[in-house]
Amino acid sequence: MASDSLPLLAVEHLTMRFGGLFAVNDLSFTAYQKEITAIIGPNGAGKTTVFNCLTGFYKPSVGRLSLTPPDDGAPHLLERMDGFRIAKVAKVARTFQNIRLFTGMSVLENLMVAQHNKLMRASVYSVAGLLGLRRFRNQERQSLEIAKYWLDKIDLSDQADWSAGNLPYGSQRRLEIARAMCTEPVLLCLDEPAAGLNPRESLQLNDLLLDIRRDQNIGILLIEHDMSVVMNISDHIIVLDHGAMIADGTPVAIRSDPTVIRAYLGAADDEDLPPEVTGDLRPAATSGVR
Repeated sequence: MASDSLPLLAVEHLTMRFGGLFAVNDLSFTAYQKEITAIIGPNGAGKTTVFNCLTGFYKPSVGRLSLTPPDDGAPHLLERMDGFRIAKVAKVARTFQNIRLFTGMSVLENLMVAQHNKLMRASVYSVAGLLGLRRFRNQERQSLEIAKYWLDKIDLSDQADWSAGNLPYGSQRRLEIARAMCTEPVLLCLDEPAAGLNPRESLQLNDLLLDIRRDQNIGILLIEHDMSVVMNISDHIIVLDHGAMIADGTPVAIRSDPTVIRAYLGAADDEDLPPEVTGDLRPAATSGVR
């Protein structure tokens, strides 16, 4: 943890049961402002279930999910909030494994629609918008400036009028992150943002996430299988296996943790680990866990 980082999200004893199956079992960790916290693990480890609990898709069976705003306001207990209030009030934004852009809308429209709530409030739910009142015009201008800022950040200013569905795949991934940022979140949850990217696009993603960490007063939670992304940009890594946390530490500590390497390779004992991967998670993680 960086010396100037403050706790943002405290997950305490999170448990999610589906009948007799524990998808997540007694998970506790802390994520910090201005840090990238990665949650990794083999397929089926419970990573997306954690995100679903944090964003209101699931109500945890047990546990406390406390998000403390950067302005030192009262903590939000996410496990007690409906999903739409987690996004609107607690200001948690999320992307998904599968891209969910409005493909028939333009790139710019995708960023404007993310600011729909602010525009509707400013328009007094359409009245001020229809009459062209100043409060709506001011908010519309502000929302457009935010959209233009993120278009520039993701290098899509020249494609602002393109249909989002016509963008290259990597550009669609970056647009989805920019759309989430247009909601002005305090916590950004990214579910496999590097899935399907080529090496050049992964580097562009790294640069974007590092820019967000540097320039925005938020925390980032990242689920990712691409270890070239995780190890290069994360400040803090949580490793899950079969719903339980098996490691928690810096990238340097995680990449050399024998328990983590065994979980990825399925080796039973330290001596079962191939010499070329002992002490370095990267070959293990890229050997078929997608």
